[in-house]
Amino acid sequence: MPAPERIPSRRMSSHQALAAVDLLARGELTVRGQVREASNAVLFCSVAYGGEEAACVYKPVAGERPLWDFPDGTLAQREVAAYELSEATGWGLVPPTVLRDGPYGEGMVQLWIEADPEATLLALVEDEEPGEGWKAVGPAQVAEGRTALLVHADTPELRRLAVLDAVINNGDRKGGHLLPAPGGRLYGIDHGVSFHVDDKLRTLLWGWAGEELTEEAAAVLETLDARLAPGTPLAERLAGLLTPAEVDALRGRVAVLRGTGRHPVPSGQWPAIPWPPV
Repeated sequence: MPAPERIPSRRMSSHQALAAVDLLARGELTVRGQVREASNAVLFCSVAYGGEEAACVYKPVAGERPLWDFPDGTLAQREVAAYELSEATGWGLVPPTVLRDGPYGEGMVQLWIEADPEATLLALVEDEEPGEGWKAVGPAQVAEGRTALLVHADTPELRRLAVLDAVINNGDRKGGHLLPAPGGRLYGIDHGVSFHVDDKLRTLLWGWAGEELTEEAAAVLETLDARLAPGTPLAERLAGLLTPAEVDALRGRVAVLRGTGRHPVPSGQWPAIPWPPV
């Protein structure tokens, strides 16, 4: 199997991100359809303001299904908090996201990202080793009781996302939540079940488990540690989205990652891979 094609990443500029946030926050939302595969209400919309228009996703709080381990009506806030953390890293891995009122009440509104259908980030291989350009996740059941090796691409963008997931304690990093965009950009979506105070990390991106963090990641974590200090603008914004205990746990995860200097490994106390994985 050939290695994934390496295309230089093109991050959305700060000006573009701010313009997108302004459009999402102030524009008129028009519901165009519904994403029916989702477990919660996910509405495909257009948003228009000042002569600009874009496609977006609207997840009203009223359409959230209760979860036993997360407080009711908080998934939208967690999605926005994930965007805030992504922007704080400088990696721009989460599409512009806001919390606002909409046709069905308050909810999360996020810029729609059209995925590149030619990009491949996950694969099943018959070999025992993943091959160049790939990292092993683990064995997976395939047809007729056979097993194959599940692998993910070994790219800087995916590795950054693995670090961000560890920081926000993402409990649901499925393959369908990875959006490779044209031009080499990578986005992660669906972060509603993140920021829990207990270790809930469930992901398909275990390929770097136990490996030393990159110098880039270590520097980003150092910056993030400072930006999360009590009283900082980022901490104040997060205080409106998460509980005090969740913000403290977030700071603790950053401190642990800085202390170990390594990607986390599965705890063994919680399923390491989400279901369904895709």
